[in-house]
Amino acid sequence: MKPLMQILIPLGINESDVPQVLISGLSVNSKNTKKGDLFIAIQGANENGHSYINDAINSGAAAIITNKSFTKNVEVPIFKVENSRKALSIIASEFYEHPSRSMTIIGITGTNGKTTTACLIKSILENANLKVALIGTLGLIAKDYKYQKTLTTPDPISLHKILHDLKAASFSHVVMEVSSHALDQYRVADINFSIAAFTNITPEHLDYHGTFEKYKNTKEKLFHLLAKGSKAIINVDDNFGKVLSKKISYKVIPFSSKNQSEVYFKNVKFSTNGINGTIVALDKEIAIQTRLIGNFNSENILAAVGVSLALNIKQKTIEKGIKKCPIIPGRMESFKLQNKGIAIVDYAHTPDSYNKLMKTLKELQKTKGHIYVVFGAGGDRDTSKRPHMAQILETYAKHCFITPDNPRFEKQNKINAQIIKGFKKNKYSIYDNRNKGIEAALKIAKKNDIVAILGKGREEYQDIQGKKIYHSDFDILKDYSCELI
Repeated sequence: MKPLMQILIPLGINESDVPQVLISGLSVNSKNTKKGDLFIAIQGANENGHSYINDAINSGAAAIITNKSFTKNVEVPIFKVENSRKALSIIASEFYEHPSRSMTIIGITGTNGKTTTACLIKSILENANLKVALIGTLGLIAKDYKYQKTLTTPDPISLHKILHDLKAASFSHVVMEVSSHALDQYRVADINFSIAAFTNITPEHLDYHGTFEKYKNTKEKLFHLLAKGSKAIINVDDNFGKVLSKKISYKVIPFSSKNQSEVYFKNVKFSTNGINGTIVALDKEIAIQTRLIGNFNSENILAAVGVSLALNIKQKTIEKGIKKCPIIPGRMESFKLQNKGIAIVDYAHTPDSYNKLMKTLKELQKTKGHIYVVFGAGGDRDTSKRPHMAQILETYAKHCFITPDNPRFEKQNKINAQIIKGFKKNKYSIYDNRNKGIEAALKIAKKNDIVAILGKGREEYQDIQGKKIYHSDFDILKDYSCELI
């Protein structure tokens, strides 16, 4: 329980306007509002919280925050603010006693590579005997904490509560994937980041941001949230990364997989067994040995090394942490098929990630085998990338199997029609059922062939018409007597 006055003072609200009310919790959903909660009305993508203020009051809300005028109820104090999303971030941090201020928070942003980079950093820090948690697309991963699935970056209430609980459990470091949506919606506006890393950027989420320029500007916001004395680790192979590194006034550690930089590969070898090489980083030579495969993962390793050096982690600890980092769930997971072929499961769902992944598979496939691809495109998302995805896959694949991949509220045949515009040859089949598409690809594959199953990774659902229906690509693989390589 906290005095309402204490929570609202950071918003600049006059103390004399705040009654002596105790607040027991925070809520943005009237259905979940409990007696004594402070309800913050938020304009969402599909629902407007301002329409549910009366419902929240009837559920026992002790006070209301809104960015619109509301005078229907005078018994419960109602406070108008300019931006209720921004206010929510401030309120959540204050209510949970600013947990990020006394923790080391590492934020990772970019279009691709966030999850792998985060997992590498977590492994390195754990090998330094630090108590580390990871928040991202894999959920909340922290020792002795139940596995929770979340958005890439949770809402401010959930996020500050997680940090509060982690701090209480003596976690000192948190590695966090930071999405563009989270930055735009002020979900992380009151997090004290000590380190920020930028992996790369390509057009994505344009259905939300409108233009690539706006998307880039949103990603940049993370680096303006850094606390004093912070450091930024930036991929300067990326054109936007170069621009970003020049804008930042504090310490920047640039990394590059193509040119000499503060962190770069002196030598590197790629194989189906992993990546081996030597990284030169701030006058140190770090031996790299990992089961992760693909050139794009070399960039993620460089980013993780840069972050580790910024945290003054010892060289041997970095080497050990990278070597011990397990295969990241749903990221280039390789399975040996009964027919001597290989199945690759990957979360790739953007043209850039398709291009990098397919190029990697082609380079690693040193035999005369074929590559077959199972994929789809998410509904109610950027439609412009759909034909581009097909163009890329057609260049590398013998045949493509188009299947549903979270159609949401969009008609599957409309999604398919936009995908096939990118094909110049008849190298595809369409399946209304993803399971059948995967089975068809696995049945046609022979010795030395690769079946790439893209888009869903370790997701265990199909998002259809607002319902999450159980589905797992791995269930199909199990039926084909696969074993993890």
